[in-house]
This record gives sequence, C-alpha cells and structure tokens, in this order.
Amino acid sequence: MVGDLEFERPAKELRNKIAELKSFMDEKGIDLSDEVERLEERLEKVQKEVYGNMTPWDRVQVARHPERPTTLDYISILFTDFLELHGDRLYGDDEAIVGGIAKFQGRPITVIGHQRGKDTKENLRRNFGMPHPEGYRKALRLMKQAEKFNRPVVCLLDTKGAYPGMSAEERGQSEAIARNLVEMAGLTVPMVCIVIGEGASGGALAIGVGNHVHMLENSWYSVISPEGAAALLWKDSGQAKRAAESMKITAPDLYEMGIIDQIIPEVEGGAHRDVKGQAANIEKALKSSLDELTKLNGEELVAHRYEKYKKMGQYTFENDSIGVK
Repeated sequence: MVGDLEFERPAKELRNKIAELKSFMDEKGIDLSDEVERLEERLEKVQKEVYGNMTPWDRVQVARHPERPTTLDYISILFTDFLELHGDRLYGDDEAIVGGIAKFQGRPITVIGHQRGKDTKENLRRNFGMPHPEGYRKALRLMKQAEKFNRPVVCLLDTKGAYPGMSAEERGQSEAIARNLVEMAGLTVPMVCIVIGEGASGGALAIGVGNHVHMLENSWYSVISPEGAAALLWKDSGQAKRAAESMKITAPDLYEMGIIDQIIPEVEGGAHRDVKGQAANIEKALKSSLDELTKLNGEELVAHRYEKYKKMGQYTFENDSIGVK
C-alpha cells in the first residue's frame, strides 16, 4: 500500500473518511452516495491544494519515498530487450549501479542508473544505492562501449551519494568520479541524464554529465544533502528542512537557474502512485531529447555539452581561447 507523508495528512484523512462511508454503506445497506460524492469533490480540491503548494522539503520527502520507482522499475517499462552487463573488468561488480544494452522504441541504446532497494534486504545488497568506485568504472566501461557502437546513453540518477566508506576510498573513489566527469564530457554519442529521485553530490554527477539533463518534478539535485548542509552550517542535521528551503535543490529552482533542461511532470501525489503513468511522462521527454540529439554528429555533441556547462556559474578566463578537441 502506498504510504502517505506528513504534508499529505489532510488528503489522507479525507480518503479514510470516504473509505469508512463506503464500507458502512456496504455493511448496513444505507445509501450515503450523496455524502460520498461531496467528500470526493472536497478531496479533489484538497489534493490540488496540497500537491500544488509543495515546499522544497515536501519534494525531498517524496523523492525519498520507499515505494518510489527505481531505475529497474523504469527500465522494465520504458525499454525492451534489456541485457544487464556486469563488472568493471578491474575489481568486481557493484550492484548499486545497474546498466546494459536495450532498445527504446526500437532504437538501440545503453542505459545506466543508480539502483537502491525497497526493503532492508535489497538495500543491503544494493548498498542503499551508494556506489563504490567499481560501480562508476562499470558505468564508464558501458559508456565507452556505447561510443564504440554509436549507441546513445541514457543515465537515471537516484543516489544519496557515492559510498564514503574506507573500502571505497582505498579503491580510488575520488579518482573514479573525476575520470567519469572527464570522459563523459568528451563522449561522441548523445547523452541524456534524468534525475528520478535523489541526486546527491559527485555520486550523482559521476553519471550525470549529459547533453540534456532532466529532472522529475519531485526529485532533488545538489552538491550535498539538506542534512549534510544543515550539519555544516548550523551543526545540527535536524535543521534539514530549513536548509532545503534555501539551497535551491528542487527541479523548479534548477530549471530557473539553467542547471537542467526540462522538468518532467509527475503524476499527482508522486511517481510512486502510478509508475506506468510516470514512465509515460519520461518516455515523452526521452524521445524528444533523442530525436534532437541524434541529428548531431560526434563533434557537435561534444561542443554542445561544452557550451552547456560553460554557461553555468560565474568565472573569468584570462584567455578565453579554450576549444573543444
């Protein structure tokens, strides 16, 4: 059953009342259809008010919903003939990142994404969606393979961040992330990245350097989590809600700043309430991006990516003669 979040309480109470009346009608044989109809009309208005006025912290909570669709959920709906590929050919296979070859509307592509679990057992198996270096090296191997066979790359971002443990540091976590950033910038195939849940820090960016970067309406994308920012700024992770309000981490804020290219609408109440409906929204955005980007040749794709990221932030070049090789 889909769980309700704190900010959804007004709608939840009405849904419960409607369910109680319907049950009472069935049990007692009393016609209360007019009352049910009035409550349903009221519920529709309340839901529009609740979901139409979500705060940044509300969106963070939706992005973290335990039943929110994962990379594999979307792969099973959006793509056909998916063949998962494993391992980085250096150390091992990291199940916090999944990837392989598939077809999107008959077009061969490579799809890669963070994969978290939906229960304790799967979360432990997937390391809660926090990749080790071998996960990023696997992703890069698949990207280079896609470049070799001229396949577009689709990346689905959903992580609390790269795994910060000692084992990851010993195997070169920072080097693996940095190498991915450099290599993705120069890939000669279309790159489409979509934030489907949480997009935290270099752990997300390591598979997020794309020609087009999209976000689901109730996802977030930032260099640090609200809890991490609160701990740094106020020495209190409990101030996460306050941090989220000021960090500009939601899709509307990032679109306004030019960090992302498109906001993909979510079904009312969040993607977890209608996975197939949400996948249909993603499919439209993905088709549009691939139709546009596949018209560009390799050199144009690299130049497109370069210009996209060059426009972000404020900086000064003493000699602005940097070219794209």
